[in-house]
Amino acid sequence: MAAGRARRLLGSLWIALLLGQPDPAGAAARSGSQSLLTGSLVRTFTPLYFLVEPTDVLSVRGASVVMNCSAYCETAPKIEWKKDGTFLNLVSDDRRQLLPDGSLLINSVVHSKHNKPDEGYYQCVATVESLGTIVSRTAKLTVAGLPRFSSQPEASSVPKGSSAILNCEVNADLAPFVRWEQDRQPVLLDERVYKLPSGALIVSNATDTDGGLYRCVIESGGTPKYSDEAELKVLPDPEEPQDLMFVRQPSSLTKLTGQSAVFPCVAVGFPVPYIRWTRNEEELITEGSGRFLLLAGGSLEISEVTEQDAGTYTCIADNGNDTIEAQAELTVQVPPEFLKRPANIYAHESMDIVFECEVTGKPTPTVKWVKNGDMVIPSDYFKIIKEHNLQVLGLVKSDEGFYQCIAENDVGNAQAGAQLIILDLAPATTGPLPSAPRDVVATLVSTRFIRLTWRTPVSDPQGDNLTYSIFYTKEGINRERVENTSRPGETQVMIQNLMPETVYVFRVVAQNKHGPGESSAPLKVATQPEVQLPGPAPNIRASATSPTSVTVTWETPLSGNGEIQNYKLYYMEKGQDTEQDVDVAGLSYTINGLKKYTEYSFRVVAYNKHGPGVSTQDVVVRTLSDVPSAPPQNLTLEVRNSKSIMLHWQPPPAGTHSGQITGYKIRYRKVSRKSDVTESIGGTQLYQLIEGLERGTEYSFRVAALTVNGTGPATDWVSAETFESDLDETRVPEVPSSLHVRPLVTSIVVSWTPPENQNIVVRGYAIGYGIGSPHAQTIKVDYKQRYYTIENLDPSSHYVITLKAFNNVGEGIPLYESAVTRPHSDTSEVDLFVINAPYTPVPDPSPMMPPVGVQASILSHDTIRITWADNSLPKNQKITDARYYTVRWKTNIPANTKYKTANATTLSYLVTGLKPNTLYEFSVMVTKGRRSSTWSMTAHGTTFELVPTSPPKDVTVVSKEGKPRTIIVNWQPPSEANGKITGYIIYYSTDVNAEIHDWVIEPVVGNRLTHQIQELTLDTPYYFKIQARNSKGMGPMSEAVQFRTPKAESSDKMPNDQASGSAGKGSRPVDIGADYKPPLGGSNSPHGSPTSPLDSNMLLVIIVSVGVITIVIVVIVAVFCTRRTTSHQKKKRAACKSVNGSHKYKGNSKDVKPPDLWIHHERLELKPIDKSPDPNPIMTDTPIPRNSQDITPVDNSMDSNIHQRRNSYRGHESEDSMSTLAGRRGMRPKMMMPFDSQPPQQSVRNTPSTDTMPASSSQTCADHQDLESTTGSYLANAQEEDSAQNLPTAHVRPSHPLKSFAVPAVPPAGSAYDPALPSTPLLTQQAPAHPVHSVKTASIGTLGRTRPPMPVVVPSAPDVQETTRMLEDSESNYEPDELTKEMAHLEGLMKDLNAITTA
Repeated sequence: MAAGRARRLLGSLWIALLLGQPDPAGAAARSGSQSLLTGSLVRTFTPLYFLVEPTDVLSVRGASVVMNCSAYCETAPKIEWKKDGTFLNLVSDDRRQLLPDGSLLINSVVHSKHNKPDEGYYQCVATVESLGTIVSRTAKLTVAGLPRFSSQPEASSVPKGSSAILNCEVNADLAPFVRWEQDRQPVLLDERVYKLPSGALIVSNATDTDGGLYRCVIESGGTPKYSDEAELKVLPDPEEPQDLMFVRQPSSLTKLTGQSAVFPCVAVGFPVPYIRWTRNEEELITEGSGRFLLLAGGSLEISEVTEQDAGTYTCIADNGNDTIEAQAELTVQVPPEFLKRPANIYAHESMDIVFECEVTGKPTPTVKWVKNGDMVIPSDYFKIIKEHNLQVLGLVKSDEGFYQCIAENDVGNAQAGAQLIILDLAPATTGPLPSAPRDVVATLVSTRFIRLTWRTPVSDPQGDNLTYSIFYTKEGINRERVENTSRPGETQVMIQNLMPETVYVFRVVAQNKHGPGESSAPLKVATQPEVQLPGPAPNIRASATSPTSVTVTWETPLSGNGEIQNYKLYYMEKGQDTEQDVDVAGLSYTINGLKKYTEYSFRVVAYNKHGPGVSTQDVVVRTLSDVPSAPPQNLTLEVRNSKSIMLHWQPPPAGTHSGQITGYKIRYRKVSRKSDVTESIGGTQLYQLIEGLERGTEYSFRVAALTVNGTGPATDWVSAETFESDLDETRVPEVPSSLHVRPLVTSIVVSWTPPENQNIVVRGYAIGYGIGSPHAQTIKVDYKQRYYTIENLDPSSHYVITLKAFNNVGEGIPLYESAVTRPHSDTSEVDLFVINAPYTPVPDPSPMMPPVGVQASILSHDTIRITWADNSLPKNQKITDARYYTVRWKTNIPANTKYKTANATTLSYLVTGLKPNTLYEFSVMVTKGRRSSTWSMTAHGTTFELVPTSPPKDVTVVSKEGKPRTIIVNWQPPSEANGKITGYIIYYSTDVNAEIHDWVIEPVVGNRLTHQIQELTLDTPYYFKIQARNSKGMGPMSEAVQFRTPKAESSDKMPNDQASGSAGKGSRPVDIGADYKPPLGGSNSPHGSPTSPLDSNMLLVIIVSVGVITIVIVVIVAVFCTRRTTSHQKKKRAACKSVNGSHKYKGNSKDVKPPDLWIHHERLELKPIDKSPDPNPIMTDTPIPRNSQDITPVDNSMDSNIHQRRNSYRGHESEDSMSTLAGRRGMRPKMMMPFDSQPPQQSVRNTPSTDTMPASSSQTCADHQDLESTTGSYLANAQEEDSAQNLPTAHVRPSHPLKSFAVPAVPPAGSAYDPALPSTPLLTQQAPAHPVHSVKTASIGTLGRTRPPMPVVVPSAPDVQETTRMLEDSESNYEPDELTKEMAHLEGLMKDLNAITTA
């Protein structure tokens, strides 16, 4: 049967291909694809959908309810109902019956405390025989409870013109049934009298007619239920001001989109307060707004709520004397909505199809699928992909029907459906069909894929025009899936997405232009089993056990695949990217030392003998809260009048809250009576007005933060004294002292200064303006304000502006000004002024003096203390009044204009939370009452450096071209350097798991971002890590980067890499091009033979000249040295002996050879050899011989006559940046790492560099010990093997040791020498195993600078006596005082070296 079905399917595919249609498998994913209709018995989609779906209903006991439902189909559908997922039997039900349109009628709803048969979730089901079934959304029927009052109205009184609220709290489901009566008559609701959704009644702007007896009534069917009656009395206007207070504050709401939201807000006081609202701290305009309406008493109604309306709403009540605020949150939820609905699909058997479904909503909806009304259970052939889409694999005829995507969240549900039609296939056309493919075999079998190959059928040996379909299924399953070859003639296919360790049955069918042929014999293939690793541990749970600990539990994995050896518990603070782990033997673990009230994520991985298994999903838990661990910050006091003081503060520092701050506790006392303490607990606002204080009395205050766990530590006591007498408010304010206007195109900026007589209370300012008259519009602003921008004006118009100060007595004398707005074409300064206007204070007529002497004292990498003086204070600088200071700061970056501010009541402030190694600027202003100073002069401070907190980035390792034993390491600086990078350390090893002290270390000085390492082992994996250093220390290491060296040497290198015969190994630094001219005196050829391209006459002249100069120098040195004392020589030898003893030479004293010398070579230069400097001096090759065998012998006859010649390159670093690993052993060499040396750009001719301490100390001891070839190297102490071993070499920066034993001379004409650059010394070394003096060089470079190659002549090392004469000769070029200073300095360096090397 399966073979026949496949033949029909392939016939359909063949016809589709013949007619140029797309491949059916691809077409099946598109709705209504017509490609499958060709060659098929066509059926059309039959519409079946709901016209009306049931909605949520609120009913009362005994009422009748209709749940609406109506469905459409060409054939009338059968309608049934489900309640709570179970079909209702309506045939024998007396109370519930099905209406003709399909709706459900429930007569006389039954509802009692213990019997609620009608309340629940209802769903309508529509079925068409032989077509399919669809289900509606679910609707909830809620039955209101028994009428019951949770609060009833109480007798109250209200002043005329004020507001009153009468409470009548009932269950939320009964609130719609509440109405009010006054004197037993229904209350008529209007804009002045309003019923809140909760049932309470608000009466605003009360009149005499509002007095009477009030009661609320619940009419929920049956007998109405009445509350108690309460009398509301209307009182005459009060004569005395009354405190402003809320009688009803807004509470947080959660609403659905489209619903209405009401925030109640009723405030009372005298004068009568004015109510305004803000949303997310922005003024909310209710006038003229279609959806925002200000109701009776100041309540806010939002109609047709949208998602954009969500936020924090603040009710602000202001009566001129005081201002109070109350906040509430509006959360908007959205029922599920479809972004993409499932589409109808045509398909054939054995195909794979996908129904797509995209939904949105808030909270995020969950999606489930139903087929013909039954839930689709995910399996191997029905899968949920991409969160919401349904994939059906290997279709069979029974899969046909209606599929529905049902989305649901906490606030609703919705459904959308589509129809699947599986087409029948038409018979194939007449003609010869191919026979069965031959020799079907599985050539590759893995855990989740199999590759099949076969041979062409006997009927068509060529098979170029044949295509193939591969049918496969799990053994024992009758669902067959199909995979087609991608092009004609192809005889192999890869079947993917299989299950491991599962038997599959495959067969192949060939098809030609006439249709599909015979099927091959079934082939059974079993996939490979996966590695036996543990599965995820089930039921992982995490629970907080204390503010600093969490206990995690889990169970043994279901697929342990062997004995579980241990578990690894991973945890991480939420928001961080560093995960920590701990090994656990059991099934639970308690982690201690966590942060308080902080979210952490946890996961568990089980281990068996094969390794780590599958990780569990992350579970997130927050540690418990605790009392705050720090007090609030920056407590400031502002004396308002003789009886009240306003407190302002900031929350405790971040990370010390230890929970959600629920409020603040304020304790205060008279300074004279410290034992009498008063407590006041407020909300989460950061201010509090303390009233009812005594006149002229000094009070102390302290504030502590509260959590649900208790009270945290309190601030220090801060004192302030109330005024002896209040400001005068028996008369109106005087005229403002000045008024300035600045006209723009459509606005005028008004600024002013307060009245000169500041003993009279000013409550605010009234600004009047209009064209030709100032009485058209009036705006009132706060008394603290000194500017205002009048907007929406007409261009080129003459406006008259008036300004009056007012208080509770009335308005003062006006001040007039006029201005003409600018024409449209004039836009000068508009943007600049408008942006800055709100932040530009207008000076007072008598401004305070700004603080002076502002100083910034750096305390740490993130803290700076700001101190200042106040000239308006007495000489003792004691603050006795209510002034306070405002400190502002920002980084000193031109683009950064954003300041941070803080208040202080002392003459200093500690600024914390700053960035390391960052320059900040600070300024201070003082405020006293209504007067403020201008900002002081700025002080600057740069925070201290901190060790780098991130590793170097982008570490890469590449092999050097032509040198397989040499690699180049490149990197980028760390993103959080926290200071100037002074160097890097490269760690490398062949074992990534080795302890870090067993890795080989390569130091890199300065801020270079590349380094070469040579003489590595071929075909070996190396691992590299890098850490950065600044003046504070070392940062974290980078992740290990692996690099495998090449398998073979380059073709131009000798097999023995220790030999000197390879090009570039002791012969020439780099290939410097065709312009290269060999140096005088010969240079070691590739085979070690000297070459003399110049004529012998020139060579003779040079030798004679050098000899004469040498003789003159020796004579001068000999004369000077006769003055030296024997005691000084002994002191020098003793110091050198100490240094020599710390180097751990394997030879003894008799092996010591005369030293080589560091020599300035300017006098010996002839001319630059290389006229075209290396374009990339960073990677210049200057190979260094590793031991005496690497040095090519020079003929003895040339020993004292021919000077060896080498190039010394001055660049970023040449091969001096290469190093050889000492024997490539896994040992940790002793190090000398002078990282914090002077910057590379500094002239080393003027300032000695600590980088060359080993060099200089060795040179001072030239009479006593053999110099290392790595003098100045940072691996100088690592020479623990004899001279035949490999000697590590590293870059040596030039320095000023004894002026390098030579006097700098003016470079000869035409020389490429740059006098601004330091000279370039070279080190020569006498080979200990040869009688011949060979030359060994190390390229010396100045980091960060480039210079063309410079020719240098280096003579062979002379014997001891000659060396001594040369030293004396060089010293004789100094004045005695200068030489004494040099020697003293050198002795200091030698002592430092001794301390370092012995450490």
